Amino acid sequence: MAQNTIGNIFKVTTFGESHGAALGCIVDGVPAGIRIDGRRIQDALDRRRPGQSFGGKNNAAVTARREADEAEILSGIFEGKSEGTPIGIIIRNTSQHSKDYGNLAFTFRPGHADFGYFAKYGFRDFRGGGRSSGRETAMRVAAGAIALQVLESVCPKVKITAYTERAAGISIESVDFSQIERNALRAADSRAAEKMGERIEEIRKSGDSVGGIVACRISGIPAGLGEPVFGKLDAALSGAILSVGAVKGIEFGAGFGAADLLGSEDNDVMRAAEGGKSVSFQSNNAGGVLGGISNGNDIFFRVAVKAVPSIFKAQRTVGVGDDGLFCDTDLVIEGRHDVCLCPRIVPVIEAMSAIVLADMVLENRAARG
Repeated sequence: MAQNTIGNIFKVTTFGESHGAALGCIVDGVPAGIRIDGRRIQDALDRRRPGQSFGGKNNAAVTARREADEAEILSGIFEGKSEGTPIGIIIRNTSQHSKDYGNLAFTFRPGHADFGYFAKYGFRDFRGGGRSSGRETAMRVAAGAIALQVLESVCPKVKITAYTERAAGISIESVDFSQIERNALRAADSRAAEKMGERIEEIRKSGDSVGGIVACRISGIPAGLGEPVFGKLDAALSGAILSVGAVKGIEFGAGFGAADLLGSEDNDVMRAAEGGKSVSFQSNNAGGVLGGISNGNDIFFRVAVKAVPSIFKAQRTVGVGDDGLFCDTDLVIEGRHDVCLCPRIVPVIEAMSAIVLADMVLENRAARG
């Protein structure tokens, strides 16, 4: 299978399946001598891992599958520093229930990648979805933790913060970053998160699932990152974020709302700042990127996360009969699944942002003399 690698200089390749022996990644292109804290890699994985509880209670939004997701660093780091060689990391799968997927061997789950994989390859790993499983994102998060440390070595003030803005039809009413890790939904408004959680619990009991919106704000990135034509920063970020299976849309700044703004309203007014040493903006309708290049304003985007396709209600679908022909059938999905992906996708969005920005920073070194 091709296209398992992202990046031009800072390259990340992931491998492994949801129900295989392990997942892994190779991170190449990290300059030698950068301090890499293994604890930060594990902390990032802990935020994404399945089976999380919150406040001593089960989190209604996330799967009951429990995985330690312990990172094993195999190469590329010596005495806390990058060696300039490929960094290899694996995490072993320990809680697979492959028997839960036996009825999917010849049946396609609605909303999943099952049929697309079958059409492309002629067969598929039906155990949890194989490479199409959200579990693959664990290695993106591990690689993202390395990317962030590379990024910080060049942009020490960088901060990448994603959070749930809307879930189960309920939106936050304020943005307080200190609240994000204080509630089960990773929302920037704990009061709204409580309402989201109550609604998600109702949806879980009904056997259904729900989606939401995740927002991301990136500060501390200097102006000048990105290429002007085919390597635009917003295009690269969009490609990386849309490569996450549950993401169905992305908008920067005013996004689709910009279609209803006049030019005089949409343009972000610029003013000289710090005695003429820098530039400030009075708004951020562009989301921090113009002409494909960062302008020094905060990079801000929103991501649409679809409802989890694995639901516990009977669904009409299609299977493959013994004669190799498609036939109509009904399906009841078994196993352990998330109800709302938003809280676990937050660290994935941050990781993919870090991977793209680390690559852009390293590319930028060759852009001028």
